[in-house]
Amino acid sequence: MSEMIIKHAKIPWENRLQIVDISIADGKIKKIGKDISGDAETVDARGALMLPGAVDVHVHFRDPGLTYKEDWYTGSCAAAAGGVTTVIDHPNTVPPTLDKRSFKLKLKSAERKSVVDFGINGGVTPFSKMPELWNLGVTAFGEIFMADGELTIDSKELEDSLKAIAELGAIASIHAENGELCRHFTEELRRIRRPEIYSRARPNICEAAAIEQVLGMQKEVDVRIHICHLSTREGIGVIRNKRYGKKEVPFTCEVSPNHLFLQYKDWERLGTFGKMNPPLRKRCMQHLWNGLNDGTIDIVASDHAPHTESEKRTDIWDAPAGVPGVETMLPLMLSAVKQNLIPLWRVIEAMSAKPALIFGLDNKGMIREGYDADLVLVDTRHIQEIRSEQLHSKSGWTPFEGMDGIFPEMVISRGEIIYDGEIACKKGRGEFVHGKGYRS
Repeated sequence: MSEMIIKHAKIPWENRLQIVDISIADGKIKKIGKDISGDAETVDARGALMLPGAVDVHVHFRDPGLTYKEDWYTGSCAAAAGGVTTVIDHPNTVPPTLDKRSFKLKLKSAERKSVVDFGINGGVTPFSKMPELWNLGVTAFGEIFMADGELTIDSKELEDSLKAIAELGAIASIHAENGELCRHFTEELRRIRRPEIYSRARPNICEAAAIEQVLGMQKEVDVRIHICHLSTREGIGVIRNKRYGKKEVPFTCEVSPNHLFLQYKDWERLGTFGKMNPPLRKRCMQHLWNGLNDGTIDIVASDHAPHTESEKRTDIWDAPAGVPGVETMLPLMLSAVKQNLIPLWRVIEAMSAKPALIFGLDNKGMIREGYDADLVLVDTRHIQEIRSEQLHSKSGWTPFEGMDGIFPEMVISRGEIIYDGEIACKKGRGEFVHGKGYRS
């Protein structure tokens, strides 16, 4: 692998932003300092901000089986263009990732197509071969669906699964919506066809009750829990009580840009395109920002879940839930820094350092000597409107249309420029980042 020197990059270093040079060799950051010289390829950052590549631990790239929505190439191109250099794909593909055969099928496709590094999560059903998947290198298990979908499990199955995951020493990623409550409210409201009714069919209590339930189980089972896409003030309340109560419970949680930048009033603009699980919320957005800023919420993840326009343009009860977001996640968050909604150091921690730490992705998420040279160069003065025609996902649309974003000028993965205004690398150069249970 060729060497590279990056000159005059402004990076978070020694507890402040400093302009430094970075020497890269064999895909790793070799040296950070002043006045580094050599015969290597040189990139002059001209004092622009350089961040560690974002680590998105929650994407649905739909490959294999649903590649008309997305595939490993288009999804990873979207990631690269958005400054995401590592992704973790979730298991609800066709077939779902439940055993060696389905895992190998997904791995083969990712190795052939992905332009960014990737992990793969294992699915959880009564039929999952979890020890087998853990040894194959899955990063974690989940997301585990408590409400609806083909991978939904009931309370007894959830408890049994948590015990099995605990025995492996793995993480259980939880989609926290209480299935019984969701079904109850949906039955009551299904006759109403207005898109915004979907938020009432999955009210805030569904999330809070599910978090209470799974963290209650954690008391009996010593398992690492990660709560996906927190969306409500009630959910944050449960998190705070459990985390900072008399008896601290160890777990982590994430928030998605879907709920930091979209809310109930956006139903009017988006219609059925705004359908997602958990749904758009009323009067919760500021609570989420507060929780992210004070560290109650650990990380940001996109929950990139693309569907085609034709699938979304239908009745609210028939439209699939989910929106694309891997390419717009970091640009939106950098724009939020400009708006003083969050400090830059917290964005770096929540989108790079801490996701890598939580999910055991060694040598990812920080600009440090010896770490992978995953780097994102941005001009923070260059604010642009998000436009769907400029994005790379197959879905062809975005719920963040017209919002301000600060997109990368250049993205480097393991010392290779993969984006410089366009995709600048070959298909399939991404590497599998295996989990802690991997046995070669």
